[in-house]
Amino acid sequence: MVGSKRRWFKIILKVLSTGIFIVNLICVLALLVLHFLVKDASFKFAYWFYLFPLPIIITLVLVFSVFLGKRRKYNLILAGILLFVWFFRSFSISFTEEVKDTDVEVVFWNASRDDGFESAFKENESIPDIMVLSEPKKRSFDRIKAKYPQYYFYKSNGEIEIFSKTPLHIEEEQRSKYSSTIVKFSSAGIQFYAVDMQGSFDVPKAWEFKFANDIIKNTNNTVVLGDFNAPYESVFLDRLEQNYNHFFSKKGNGFRETWPWNFPLLSIDHIWVSKDLTMVNSEKIATRDSDHSMIKTVIRK
Repeated sequence: MVGSKRRWFKIILKVLSTGIFIVNLICVLALLVLHFLVKDASFKFAYWFYLFPLPIIITLVLVFSVFLGKRRKYNLILAGILLFVWFFRSFSISFTEEVKDTDVEVVFWNASRDDGFESAFKENESIPDIMVLSEPKKRSFDRIKAKYPQYYFYKSNGEIEIFSKTPLHIEEEQRSKYSSTIVKFSSAGIQFYAVDMQGSFDVPKAWEFKFANDIIKNTNNTVVLGDFNAPYESVFLDRLEQNYNHFFSKKGNGFRETWPWNFPLLSIDHIWVSKDLTMVNSEKIATRDSDHSMIKTVIRK
């Protein structure tokens, strides 16, 4: 009788172990297909794609391995492979170059409605040639404009503010039905598109990127920068990747991801530089004043 009970207990444990492994296999495969194949091309899957970036998938694979017994080695091997893939894709190493007086320093920062240009200058440790803020502190614009009368400022009807050491020429400002904003301007002899994309999951990315692509036409002597609310791996950034160089992938050092709170989960803030312009240096600045990192690049015309 005792032997029979033990035999049934072993059978139940084996069935349970196999069931857990199968559930683990299904979950892991679904996450990998989502991240590497489906991505955010479908409105239905976009939310899950953003919710499970590769570092989160790696963490889940390791957590699942705790419940797999002798089969955990498969998850550990997969986690190691995914860690290598993530590191290879996200981590950049480049050599810094000497900056010339004629080079143009360009900075973007999503200030999370808590900061303005004054805080941004401090975070950057200098006043750059061009700075674009999204979601800036609303009450600070007039004060900073009065403090630096020798410089040029622009406040959009949306949530973009622009600073330049040289004259600003605002060519166009467009705002979508769902509050994505794009400002086309020129300064320092370069064409710019400042972008603040709607981040709500209720609004399909396809709609907002069609709006953006209809406006962003120039591919020479041009910089496109802003909060795109779409990670570097997004299918909606393929067009920009074809026509421009990404500031960090080209000349950055460290992890590319800019959100949240200095954890390398998602790269949703971008500077794209047309291929006829040379990037001298690029940098991502960690800050406690916003959940977004500040990003910048130095351009040589």
